[in-house]
Amino acid sequence: MNGTYLPFCLMLLTMFAVTNHASGGDRLTGRPFATRSEVIAANGMACTSQPLATQVAIDILKSGGNAIDAAIAANATLGLMEPTGNGIGGDLFAIVWDAKTKKLYGLNASGRSPLSLSRQHFIDRGLSEIPPYGPLPITVPGCIDGWFELHNRFGKMPMEQVLAPAISYCNEGFPVSELIAFYWEYGKRRLKDFPGFAATFLPNGRAPKKGEIFKNPRLGRTLSIIANKGRDAFYEGELADVMDAFCRREGAFLRKADLERHQSIWIEPVSTNYRGYDVWELPPNGQGIAALQMLNIIEGYDLTAMGHNSVRYLHTLIEAKKITYEDRARFYADPTFVEADIRRLISKMYADGRRKQIEPDRAARSYPPGPIDWHYIDQKLREADTIYLTVADKDRNMVSLIQSNYRGFGSGLCPDGLGFCFQDRGELFALEKGHPNVYAPGKRPFHTIIPAFVTKNGQPFMSFGVMGGDMQPQGHVQILCNIIDFGMNLQEAGDAPRFHHTGSSEPTGGTMEDGGQVALESGIGLETRRGLSLIGHCIRHAVGGYGGYQAIMYDVERNVLIGASESRKDGQAAGY
Repeated sequence: MNGTYLPFCLMLLTMFAVTNHASGGDRLTGRPFATRSEVIAANGMACTSQPLATQVAIDILKSGGNAIDAAIAANATLGLMEPTGNGIGGDLFAIVWDAKTKKLYGLNASGRSPLSLSRQHFIDRGLSEIPPYGPLPITVPGCIDGWFELHNRFGKMPMEQVLAPAISYCNEGFPVSELIAFYWEYGKRRLKDFPGFAATFLPNGRAPKKGEIFKNPRLGRTLSIIANKGRDAFYEGELADVMDAFCRREGAFLRKADLERHQSIWIEPVSTNYRGYDVWELPPNGQGIAALQMLNIIEGYDLTAMGHNSVRYLHTLIEAKKITYEDRARFYADPTFVEADIRRLISKMYADGRRKQIEPDRAARSYPPGPIDWHYIDQKLREADTIYLTVADKDRNMVSLIQSNYRGFGSGLCPDGLGFCFQDRGELFALEKGHPNVYAPGKRPFHTIIPAFVTKNGQPFMSFGVMGGDMQPQGHVQILCNIIDFGMNLQEAGDAPRFHHTGSSEPTGGTMEDGGQVALESGIGLETRRGLSLIGHCIRHAVGGYGGYQAIMYDVERNVLIGASESRKDGQAAGY
């Protein structure tokens, strides 16, 4: 060993020792929890929950399409590759930053309940809740109309070209990725006997395994018809006829008349300012404003001083979540049927009053209840799955898009030869008379899927989302705190350990009067778990249920895009 090598080795060991001491881990850079570098690119960025779909989006951008074209192409591809969370039988929401007008646009592409199905039908059958699967929870699929609304307003590339990659993969096949294969097998156990499901999703009678090639030529044909004939083929033409006939035969209530009257709605995103950043969500029938309400409450605390994922920090966020979700059940519903004072709910003054209800050293068993019990909604959200994707282009158009069937594959019913499964979003209607979300014909149900966007000084700052039922507002808040309060980069913010509070204190039932349960990821230490327990939180272990995150940040000063896709999904962030 020469004389210069030994001092160099000692220098490295010292450097690693200092890094280890400072961060509590063994990484040369970054955080002690498992993470990786961000993706940084100048021309375009795409982040989705399946790497092949990400590559489709990048290919569209390179071929001259814009962020909107690429987002639609990626969503169509994910409907094939991740049917465990999305597809053209589901709904869609999006927030678009248009570089030309320098403005945000919100799209609510959620479907409504069948006109021929009434609340009385459920009551006559002795049902107190809408079943999770089968014909009764089916609502109008809003996804296709959402694509065309986005494309007609902002798209650049012909729809035939936008859908071509997904159609090609449908016919030629693709290797199933690891996490999706796991959920495919899980979905098969529940849905294999529903009409059309096995023929569509279970080649040779079983779920495809990791790495196996899966083809869906039925979906390829459906997408080809849509690409050539437009959205009307789905809502008014030959595809609508097939869906109508199938539903009549299988005891579902969806009819061609429901499809014909469907239309998406362009809506104004709403926002609150959190420590200098304007955070944007979509108003109900979704749950996006829950994130804004939580942010307003926690803004009154010095979270940085508390320490990331400390007992005090987690307690504060959990209690803010409990308070906010009381309002979520009381006021969030289809605004056509129920008028809620959104401005008041997301105001700083309202948050000031609610914040005073939090005790710093004691977990509340309950907060002052509203006229409607929120236990109903919270119990329904645990198994929801979704896809979230975001795309940015060279002109700095940005899309935050989320799409879902609701429970995994959805209802289990797959219309003849069309290659997709109807969503079961109608399960989230209530049947209690007087509930704001009570079932009614032609009504949009309470919705869980929420895209998010952040601006600063009138410029786009971040497009992001977190998948997973009632986890989504909680996830949005944790991501923003990680970045704004704790200085994490975009990738670290998604990989950091999370909590997930649910509304039942017992695995088999219970109500929010019991204070609920707090699931903590393994990266949150035993001392923190013990500390939360000592002040009254019911702590449980859960491997999953913490959502899945994608994000794009725009660095205005350097004019570059930064992408992130967390390790809880099969996803990928890529740019060029």
